[in-house]
Amino acid sequence: MPKFARELLFPLIAVLAAFIVGGILILLVGDNPIVAYRLLLGSALSWPDGIGYTLFHATPLIFTGLAVLVGFRCGLFNIGAEGQLYIAAFATAWVGITFANLTPWLLIPFCFLAAILSGAFWGAIPGVLKARFGSHEVINTIMLNFIAVALVSYFTQYHYKVPGDPIMQTTMIGEGAHIARFGKFVPGFPERIPLNVAFLLALLCCLLVYVFLWRTKWGYEIRATGSNPSAAEYGGISIRTQIVLAMSVSGALAGMVGINEVLGYRYRYYDGFSDNYGFTGIAVALLGRNHPVGVILAALLFAALQHGGIYVDGFSEHVTKDIVQVLQGIIILFIAAEAFFKWLLGGRFLMQRLRA
Repeated sequence: MPKFARELLFPLIAVLAAFIVGGILILLVGDNPIVAYRLLLGSALSWPDGIGYTLFHATPLIFTGLAVLVGFRCGLFNIGAEGQLYIAAFATAWVGITFANLTPWLLIPFCFLAAILSGAFWGAIPGVLKARFGSHEVINTIMLNFIAVALVSYFTQYHYKVPGDPIMQTTMIGEGAHIARFGKFVPGFPERIPLNVAFLLALLCCLLVYVFLWRTKWGYEIRATGSNPSAAEYGGISIRTQIVLAMSVSGALAGMVGINEVLGYRYRYYDGFSDNYGFTGIAVALLGRNHPVGVILAALLFAALQHGGIYVDGFSEHVTKDIVQVLQGIIILFIAAEAFFKWLLGGRFLMQRLRA
C-alpha cells in the first residue's frame, strides 16, 4: 500500500467511527440514523444544487486547510487564518470599489493581488514576532484575529457602508471585478448557485502547495525546520527566515477566501461573512494529514456535512443541524487520539503474541 494511502487510512476509520457514534446518538434522541444520514449526505450529492453548494462551501475550507497545512509543516500552529481572511476580503472589496472603473483585465488581477498580499502581510506579523522575539504564534494569531475583525468592522461601518443600510456591508464592487460562476460555462448548471472559478483556483493552489513543499528548495527547508529545527539550523537553514516565509504563505492562502467571497459571491464585503472558515480549516488540515490531496477530501466532507445539515434541520423530526458539529467534533477527537488508539492496538497485539 502506498505511503499516502496508509496515511489516509486512520482518518477514514475516524470518519466511519464518528458516523457510528453519531448514529447511536440519533437513536437515543428517537430518530432513525439511516433516514437522517440519507438526508444529510443525499442532499449534498444531488445535482445540481447539492453538488454545486457543496463545492462552493468546500472552496474556503480548501484555502484555509492549505493555510494551516503550510504552518504545520514548519512546526507552526496558525490559528490566525480567520483574521487573515477577513483582512483580505475587506482589502479585495476596497480595491474593487476604489478602482471600479478599471477594465476587468486590470481590476481582477489587482483584486487577486490585494487578497493575497494583505493576507500574507497579516500572516507575516506573527511570523516576525515569533522569529525575532520568540513570541508564541498561537497567542499572536488569536489576538490578531480579534484586531482584524474589529478593524474591518470599524472601516465598514464608518467609511464604506451604504448610508441608511441596516446591514453591515460595503457598497458593491465594480462589475469588472466579478469573476465567472460555473453557470456561465457549464451546461445545465444554474447561475443562481454561487460556485465560481475560485474553486478551480483552490484546486490549483493545492497543486502549487504540493510542488512548493515537496519539489522546491524553499519547501524542503520549511519541512526540515518543522521536522527538526536544530538539525535544520545545523545544516545552514535560517530558522527565522523559514518561520516568516511559512506564515506569509499561510496568510496568503487564507486570504484567497476573499476572492471567493467578494469577487464570486456577494460582490461586496459583508461583515461577519465567515462561517468559522479559519477554525474549520484547522480540522480540515488535521483530517487531511497535512497533505493537499487530503485537504481536498476533508474539505469536501465538511462542506457536504454543512450543506446537508440544512436539510436535516428542516425535514428530520428530532435531529437538528447541530448533528454536523457533533460529527465534526467526534472526527477531530478520534484524529487527536490516534496515538492512544495505536498504543491500545499495539498493546493488545503484544499481549496476544505473549500469550501465544
